[in-house]
Amino acid sequence: MVERALELSRNDGCVVLVDEGSTANLRFAGNTLTTNGVARSSRVTVISIAGQGVGVVSRAAVRDDQLADVVAAADASARDAQPAEDARALVEAGPASPHWDEAVRPTDIEVFERFAPALGEAFSTAEASGRRLYGFAEHSLTSTFLGTSAGVRLRHDQPTGRLELNAKSADLKRSAWTGVSTQDFTDVDVAALDSSLARRLEWAKNRVDLPAGRYETLLPPSAVADLMIYLFWSSGARDALDGRSVFAKPGGGTRVGEQLGRLPVSLSGDPGAAGIACAPFVTAHASSRESSVFDNGLPLGPTDWVKDGRLEALLQTRYSAELSGLPVTPGIDNLIMSGPEGGKSLEEMIASTRRGLLVTCLWYIREVDPQTLLVTGLTRDGVYLVEHGEVVGEVNNFRFNESPVDLLGRLSEVGASERTLPREWGDYFQRTVMPAVRVPDFNMSTVSQAS
Repeated sequence: MVERALELSRNDGCVVLVDEGSTANLRFAGNTLTTNGVARSSRVTVISIAGQGVGVVSRAAVRDDQLADVVAAADASARDAQPAEDARALVEAGPASPHWDEAVRPTDIEVFERFAPALGEAFSTAEASGRRLYGFAEHSLTSTFLGTSAGVRLRHDQPTGRLELNAKSADLKRSAWTGVSTQDFTDVDVAALDSSLARRLEWAKNRVDLPAGRYETLLPPSAVADLMIYLFWSSGARDALDGRSVFAKPGGGTRVGEQLGRLPVSLSGDPGAAGIACAPFVTAHASSRESSVFDNGLPLGPTDWVKDGRLEALLQTRYSAELSGLPVTPGIDNLIMSGPEGGKSLEEMIASTRRGLLVTCLWYIREVDPQTLLVTGLTRDGVYLVEHGEVVGEVNNFRFNESPVDLLGRLSEVGASERTLPREWGDYFQRTVMPAVRVPDFNMSTVSQAS
């Protein structure tokens, strides 16, 4: 399909992306499997170039006899388009992916062969203990094929899996959540996850009401991931150059090179990172302020966004890099945060807490002020009071107001990094490695009535 679409285009240049996807899922409620299923999807994106004009047409489930119409529509759109500001020569071809023309092997329900029996055992354990388990397990495999008129022929097969598990007391008044990210479900320990939820439900038997205010707060890896992903998504060089983001330098330019935090904290992306590997080349289905269709096929490598607390790079296309005078650093589909060596586990951080809050996860995160990257959101499924190294009870929920960038400068402790699943952004960004962190003055701005 890629080769034929390239042959059909009559304009100066052409980029074709084909995404072949498959998913398998299990859903459960009240200690009972409710549904399971598999699905297939296919999408063709044709990016036609006429001079400096660009036309993009994307269609799902395109049949062979419909492909010519899709290409013709993209060609016509390009001829009618105004010159694109990011127009550049297409990326030169390197070696083709060795598995370029191999058949796509979709995922199927057998991916849960080991996981499903363990889930059934967890249902039995929970039922006997008066708990109810709710949630879902989902696995997807997307094969992306990229071909261009400049000779690029690249392919990437991306497996993605996640489990979200929610435990509730029999009266449904107490709730706890956990989630994991996985490539194939062979590394998911359901019994351990259920045990951790049972412990949180026990903590919640004692209720402690607290007012709004600034509290020493322990944020687990999942909550840290949600905040750092928002920082990453907001780090476009174009917005910074235009003075529209927290990374804009007063008087012009960007804050690249500025020290954001006193602790040696780093944020990075790496296409080859073990367990969270992602596409090693740019796949841009449309141009935006952070991506360019002309960069399709550009190689990606390990990139430091923040290193030892210092801002190292922003999301750059070839076009924005020319404007900023900085290296080309396109986005990468994973995010890794690390602190000083010897970071403690979350349990060890709890044990060393004199008095503070332990937050399970964050929810409904929304931007308030792009100039400071102030965001607001809610706590959910468990906020606990820690006193003298022990959890003494569950606390009411809060609305918080914080800036992820400002937090980097206020962290008092960074724990050991581990693979985690973001709660808020798990639908869009699942490949993260994050630590738990201690914030001495996290701003719980108001008490939330959510329960």
